[in-house]
Amino acid sequence: MSVIVTDKGFAADDWPGAIASLEALEDGAEAVDLTNTDDPARLGNRLEQLGLIRIAFPSFSDGRGFTLAKRLRRMGYRGRLRAHGPLIADQYAMARRSGFDEVEIPDDLAARQPEDQWLFRADWQNHDYQSQLKR
Repeated sequence: MSVIVTDKGFAADDWPGAIASLEALEDGAEAVDLTNTDDPARLGNRLEQLGLIRIAFPSFSDGRGFTLAKRLRRMGYRGRLRAHGPLIADQYAMARRSGFDEVEIPDDLAARQPEDQWLFRADWQNHDYQSQLKR
């Protein structure tokens, strides 16, 4: 199982449908899983029909998913963007600034880093060096 983290805290996964791999993506699919090495250009003109793109993070030390998220947003993707994997609470602000709407973490990680640690970083727009310089 897993836990979805948003700016409001922990939640259950509310995505109702299946999530296809990029290789198995068919016309009409509404959600796709991307690995951190997939080229999002392979999605072609399907961005508008996708309601969810989930990007895998194989480890918290591999930041390629952040780059993919930024790239998808620059390509015009407006749907739900979810980071998936063992990210840590300290990375939540980076995930949000990169374009992710939510983070999906394993249950054991949620037990080690409880909701209050994630909520502490939920005010991500005010906890970066750029906002500190504007004062």
